[in-house]
Amino acid sequence: MKPEQASPLPLVSGTANGTAFSVYGGGEPLVLIHGVGMGKEIWAPQIAEFSRDYKVIVYDMLGHGGSALPAADVTLKDYAAQLVDLLDHLKVDAANVVGHSMGALVALEFALHYPQRTRRLVALNAVFMRTPAQRAAVQERAVTLDHTGVAATVDSTLLRWFGEPIPAALTESAALVKHFLTSVHPQGYARTYRLFANSDAIHAAGLPGLALPALFMTGEFDPNSSPDMSRAMAELAPQGRLEIVEGERHMMSVTAPAEINRRLRAFLAATQASAPQEQHQE
Repeated sequence: MKPEQASPLPLVSGTANGTAFSVYGGGEPLVLIHGVGMGKEIWAPQIAEFSRDYKVIVYDMLGHGGSALPAADVTLKDYAAQLVDLLDHLKVDAANVVGHSMGALVALEFALHYPQRTRRLVALNAVFMRTPAQRAAVQERAVTLDHTGVAATVDSTLLRWFGEPIPAALTESAALVKHFLTSVHPQGYARTYRLFANSDAIHAAGLPGLALPALFMTGEFDPNSSPDMSRAMAELAPQGRLEIVEGERHMMSVTAPAEINRRLRAFLAATQASAPQEQHQE
């Protein structure tokens, strides 16, 4: 990882009820939820940027990093409950919640079931209402993970996320992502991916009731978390906003951190300025 993307030292770091977490900076709480196969450290560029004026909370999802393994029949409600438990432990009553890919599904699940604890929502590279072909492909990958493990899927995942061939300018980012994919707990990854593969339609009925500011942002060339998916979600959410990042693919928070951070900060500032004044316990 480039030096300018290195995270500051956390104010608090540890494990609570089976969840490995770190907290940086101070101010309005901002939770960052990573995608399947990644870990909390993948947010280093965002931690460095936002910990200057936000209380940035990052954690490992169930089955990832230092967190506990999920049950074989894990549901999205379990992943949302993990965040509830962490916020309770940190005595945070409400937070801005940003999720990437699988993390976006968790963020949506959390916001829909715990709206009183969600200030604003950002879904980065989220999946929604896959086509039959997309659904068949992702479910086939889930079966492959169950039978052959992570190693057999790493190279194809990198090509899917970064492009084929991987551009020379992105080799460092791809190497970082490969490190996460080759370090993740195989069973935790497989169980989480299986849920990810089967949850793209789960929020279709709930999005029209999402009564809070929500940003749906993806990369122009992300084929499996496509602009059409983010557009459909933004149109369903009453306060939904859509942003498509030109030239980017699935790992845009890593490959274009300055641009993603700029857009995130603009969304948070704009909706903060227009929101009614509320009292929140930090």
